[in-house]
Amino acid sequence: MDEQAKKTALRHITYGLYVIGTKIGEDDVNAFTGNWVTQVSFQPPLVAIGVKKGTTSCDGILESRVFSVNVLESGQKDLAFKFFKPLKRVGNKFEDVEFYTATTGSPILRDALSWFECRVTDVVDRGDHTLIVGEVVDAGVHRDGKPLTLAETGLFYGG
Repeated sequence: MDEQAKKTALRHITYGLYVIGTKIGEDDVNAFTGNWVTQVSFQPPLVAIGVKKGTTSCDGILESRVFSVNVLESGQKDLAFKFFKPLKRVGNKFEDVEFYTATTGSPILRDALSWFECRVTDVVDRGDHTLIVGEVVDAGVHRDGKPLTLAETGLFYGG
């Protein structure tokens, strides 16, 4: 196989950019920026996410069996980048990022375009990421807008 062709072809897959959160223990939350998110069923509504193994978020999702997906708006690159690095929780904030919780206790960003929460139904442990499938149990829309994509950031992920 031509390794460069493989890398280029895989990088042509289009992705959104999301902040994925979860409940950690009884009274804490965590979140990360992710792009491997896709709907895999209409009935029941199922979503699959890819989560890097060995991270606080992956361990939290596997333990709590819940996660949220915050859909960011075009132009919210800086918000997405905040969750590439560990953040310190201060009161009801991730540094200066305000959030609230709803059905699952996972963080919902006040400034996200829209959001949905899932309960884990299936876990596939392969490669360097864990594939987690969740059933959508709650959702909301904060405003109309165009979702942020990975291409808009100038980053590449995959290959």
